[in-house]
Amino acid sequence: MTVSKRRKALAAASAVLGGVLVLSACGGGDDNGDKADGKNGGGQSQVDKSAAEKASAARIKIAPKNGSNAASINNAGRVTVSKGSLTEVSLTAADGTKVAGAFSADKTSWKPSAQLERATSYKVNATAKDSEGRVAHENGTFTTVSPQNSFIGNFTPEDGSTVGVGMPVSINFDKAITDKKAVQEGIKVSSSSNQEVVGHWFGNQRLDFRPEQYWQAGSTVSLKLDLDGVEGANGVFGVQQKTVTFKIGRSQVSTVDAQSKTMKVERDGKVVKTIPISAGSPENKTYEGQMVISEKYKQTRMDGSTVGFTDDDGKGEYDIKDVPHAMRLSSSGTFIHGNYWGSPSIFGSVNTSHGCVGLQDAKGANNPNTNGAWFYDNSMIGDVVVVKNTGDKTVSPDNGLNGWNMSWDQWKQGSAV
Repeated sequence: MTVSKRRKALAAASAVLGGVLVLSACGGGDDNGDKADGKNGGGQSQVDKSAAEKASAARIKIAPKNGSNAASINNAGRVTVSKGSLTEVSLTAADGTKVAGAFSADKTSWKPSAQLERATSYKVNATAKDSEGRVAHENGTFTTVSPQNSFIGNFTPEDGSTVGVGMPVSINFDKAITDKKAVQEGIKVSSSSNQEVVGHWFGNQRLDFRPEQYWQAGSTVSLKLDLDGVEGANGVFGVQQKTVTFKIGRSQVSTVDAQSKTMKVERDGKVVKTIPISAGSPENKTYEGQMVISEKYKQTRMDGSTVGFTDDDGKGEYDIKDVPHAMRLSSSGTFIHGNYWGSPSIFGSVNTSHGCVGLQDAKGANNPNTNGAWFYDNSMIGDVVVVKNTGDKTVSPDNGLNGWNMSWDQWKQGSAV
């Protein structure tokens, strides 16, 4: 055997022996060796057992799972513990911003005090102790859902508001909804009057709710949005989780008759005032139908060019910068409002407007004795104004908050559940 071959053989033998030695060490040695030593305390297995006995019994759980993407902005970052109590929890955004939170009374859970931001990465660090004071640690990271992969619904009326009997719950989503059933199932509208409430979709971004008849005066309506995590479209999830309530005020329904050129204001079943009006001219008739007041302005600008009334030069046929006591009846520009520029003689005698309903008023909206001021002061968002005998078509149900112009059967056909 040459020197070279002999060195290779020795090297191979050494490697094999080395491997045996390593494997023997990882195996903890044989029983006889451990017993004979007497100084090892039972070998490595005994050491592992001892370490386990010293470990905390507390078990910390962080939601969501470590590394999660598209996490909820309402429920992510929550920490719970079993067989122990939490002593410290920190939730920090990627930019270093710390999120405030609160422990439960028994210190077995912790959650953020406010809604988290979308498209933000967070880190959680938690510490707990068991009944013997032994400490346990846990940490995790997650990223909340992005605006591109989430949707919200902008709703009306506002939480805590008081509205008229005609006010529907109207929700406009910022993304197109393809799974209407899933989204509608995540929304509940109920009334203390126990009226049946049904949702109706107008297209794929608007969902309104109403009962068969107007809301009962004095009732309370609750809107519950349980959309967090609901997939409204492919890869697009809801983020809202909240409940809002609003009150229904007294019942006020006003009826505009373009033929008699008067408006009867009926409150809680009794006529409280009859007001002379001027509706749309024969060339610019006012829509007919049941309309709901959706906005109120003590003064506002009305520019004809914004609603298609322009002259040959493309300028608005009118541009009044201080229209008093204006209340919106349709999205397309129908208002009931005060009029100070028309002769007092037109009210109750001739229809002259571009489609709105005009009431005699004063410039500056500061004269409380005018009909325009009276009606403004005695009306609220959600009151109903019924317009008839104009000779025009009925306003479209989705032109404003005017779904009352659908029969109950038609309304229910637009529900996804």
